[in-house]
Amino acid sequence: MYEQISHSLLNSILDDLKPEIRRQDLRHFYTRLGANFYAIHSLFFTLYGHRDDFELQMLRLVETMAKGYIERSSELERLDIQREQDHNWFLSQKWVGMALYSNGFAENLADLENKIGYFQELGINMVHIMPILMCPNGQSDGGYAISDFRQIDERVGDLEDIRQIAKEFRKRDILLILDIVLNHTSDEHEWAQKAKMGDRSFQDYYFIFENRETPDMFEQSMPEVFPETDPGNFTWDAEMEKWVMTVFHNYQWDLNYSNPKVFIEMLDIILFWANQGVDILRLDAVAFLWKKIGSSCQNERKAHLILQLMKDCCQVTAPGVLFIAEAIVAPVEVIKYFGEDAIAAKECEIAYNATLMALIWDGIATKNTKLIYQGIKSLPNKLERATWLNYVRCHDDIGLGFDDSDIRLAGYEPRAHRKFLVDYLSGQFDGSSSKGMVFMPNEATGDARICGSLASLVGLESALETADEGLIALAINRILLMHAIILSFGGIPLIYNGDAIAVLNDYSYIDDLSKSNDNRWVHRPKINWETADLRKKQGTVEYTVFNATKKMIAIRKEISAFADFNNRELVHLENEHLLCFVRFNHQRPSEKVLVIANFDANPQDLYLEPLRTIGFNIYSNFVDLYSGMKPEQCDSRITLQGYQFYWLTET
Repeated sequence: MYEQISHSLLNSILDDLKPEIRRQDLRHFYTRLGANFYAIHSLFFTLYGHRDDFELQMLRLVETMAKGYIERSSELERLDIQREQDHNWFLSQKWVGMALYSNGFAENLADLENKIGYFQELGINMVHIMPILMCPNGQSDGGYAISDFRQIDERVGDLEDIRQIAKEFRKRDILLILDIVLNHTSDEHEWAQKAKMGDRSFQDYYFIFENRETPDMFEQSMPEVFPETDPGNFTWDAEMEKWVMTVFHNYQWDLNYSNPKVFIEMLDIILFWANQGVDILRLDAVAFLWKKIGSSCQNERKAHLILQLMKDCCQVTAPGVLFIAEAIVAPVEVIKYFGEDAIAAKECEIAYNATLMALIWDGIATKNTKLIYQGIKSLPNKLERATWLNYVRCHDDIGLGFDDSDIRLAGYEPRAHRKFLVDYLSGQFDGSSSKGMVFMPNEATGDARICGSLASLVGLESALETADEGLIALAINRILLMHAIILSFGGIPLIYNGDAIAVLNDYSYIDDLSKSNDNRWVHRPKINWETADLRKKQGTVEYTVFNATKKMIAIRKEISAFADFNNRELVHLENEHLLCFVRFNHQRPSEKVLVIANFDANPQDLYLEPLRTIGFNIYSNFVDLYSGMKPEQCDSRITLQGYQFYWLTET
């Protein structure tokens, strides 16, 4: 594709723009459009150039971007320019996130606004409010079955509430994250309803077939996402008397991105939420965006092209807005969602580090770090202007998606090791105090996922039941150890709602018919604010966990080595209970922090001699940034107590 061709088309499009668009002051828009148009045109042509209406759809695409720019407030436009000038702003160590349900953290969105002080108290300045868009009662998939992409679920609030929250967040330099479900809609969405009524143009928004011939061809290579509860990938719709692709649940219809109208509609929705003041959009289920017969319909090359095109278009209209890729897939596939064949991220700037999450839980269960080291070594380096979201627990289940080759290299047999982890985290292994619950067991592979709050999974619930102060202290130390790793590893740490005050499993979901068949609700509790207030009372578990976490967050924000510029070096030790890595200031590499974590309940020794090879003077005095103390050095070694961590610098 010659650049002259794209520029010629751009001139033609600008001539054909609607008069109400041409009359506007579009100075920054035209500058960005000119800079990005060759890439936009090339991608759009690759995806849709075979269509007779290609140029018309290209015009609609530019009009959609222009409309989004016109509707963007002057305040948000100033923020865009500020972030363009400091394009690595989100790689700073100052960002610390929290994920929450608005009606779990608070009563609703209006009440959430009243609790912003909690974020500031803890040091949180990035808040992911879990799905709040309109969805059906009952069949909502926890809010991910959207029936209207532009309306807030009335059970939690309305558009004005979210605009007000965005405004208050901006005053306090807190970033707002919201979800956009790209892969599917609810079957109650207006598009699906029109399709059911026979509108062929809206049937083309989905994968709809007269008979089983094409679905059967798809299913020869498509895996099942929920084989126990929602087997198959297609659902018969009695109203249309046709088959619909429903990869996740039978009430979630997969969108057909081979139709450019779908892409333009979804881009318009992305820009709509950007203009409500959302800083970061979490793009749900991105691995499933492109469907092709003969493939798994996951991680397809054209799914990446869709995301690249969305990013380029968003950079024209709202360049200050970031994308998170929700792609819980193998590390070799996850890294591609930053942008394949690129130096700087050109798809999503942020991706979930599900691998690190699973590795940390492996360390807790095994009390050693063999698989952690192997898994981190296999984690590809991220691109420039890209970063990980590091977490120990999220709203979803914990998947043990390690690579089998890594498990073998760590000295385990994959199937047996996964069974051990499932048994340990669900409390079925002798000596385990974990209160996890098994989710979606797969008898064929022996694999399963785990549900449970962080505190209950690390044994705090069991320890409190026995009132054993020693076990309580060990469980608290596990919580702090895990948070210390995600706060220092490199990326943006994301703390799940309730984990900073050690909230336990919530078994009340069993009595709710809309939730009782999904035990993920055990770790989606409604925060009891009387209990949360115990964070201010010395001697309570809540006080200990909250204030230790608060302290870690405050220290992290002051340490430039904790920013994320591929400035981490793994340090291999002979002691298999210890994890060790170095963080260094990418501009001043001599400024280093040595992170050490003991995954065992017993004291373990760190021998200092191997640290010579990474530039440490073993005769220096080390200071722990967290405690402010100098660890005792005896015979060239430092001893870590059970589940202790150090953030060490030389003095």
